[in-house]
Amino acid sequence: MTDFPKTALCAAVLALSAAPLAAQEGANGTSFVEEFDTLDTSRWYVSDGWNNGKHQNCTWSKNQVAVDGGKLTLSFDAKPAGERQYSCGEVQTRKRYGYGTYEVRMKAATGSGLNSAFFSYIGPADKKPHDEIDFEVLGKDTSRVQLNQYVAGKGGHEKLVPVDGGADSDFNDYAFVWQKDRLRYYINGALVHEVTDPAKLPSNAQKIFLSLWGTDTLSDWMGRFAFAGKATLEVERIAFTAEGNECQFDGSVACLTN
Repeated sequence: MTDFPKTALCAAVLALSAAPLAAQEGANGTSFVEEFDTLDTSRWYVSDGWNNGKHQNCTWSKNQVAVDGGKLTLSFDAKPAGERQYSCGEVQTRKRYGYGTYEVRMKAATGSGLNSAFFSYIGPADKKPHDEIDFEVLGKDTSRVQLNQYVAGKGGHEKLVPVDGGADSDFNDYAFVWQKDRLRYYINGALVHEVTDPAKLPSNAQKIFLSLWGTDTLSDWMGRFAFAGKATLEVERIAFTAEGNECQFDGSVACLTN
């Protein structure tokens, strides 16, 4: 039997340890930290010129997406666009991401009927089942954030969690750690919810989204809409750390879990 060189063996072990532990089919995105010095359009696609359905009272517009001073700003404003009286902002990654740690540092918008969202999603437009993992700040009560996930289009797993001081009064850190057998949600570094039921765990690689939008019809959920001037969702940082990779910045949830 031929001896395997120790240096080659060590290199092989290190390569395996750096790889995601259970990568999904179609997951082509790798670990990154985005601090928005610029808007990297090779990573981010800016939604522009459409809406997601009758429930949405604004049209996605590139004019409501801006980067300045190390912040991404998504706005909602009374600027008619497309079929809607209002326009709003959304960005999404061009690549799909799998198991790992997803993190954002953001300040939610203020205003009943608005939704400030950080989430991952894949669906029929990508020829995949609808899988989704959500943090959503609903404008009717910004003292809490709603957690939820969808598996093959089935949701109904909502949980409301308090945000100290309010999600729209200052920047807060939101993170979820998605693994094959569990999903954990964190706010400002503290674990606030864990899901282990296989029926409630998404499995398909997903794109990462940041969005601010409004509604005239979903008032029971998001609050009665009443426009009170331009509203903004501000983002200082967003990051993805693939499962098994080292954490990428001080304070990252991945430093605790990877």
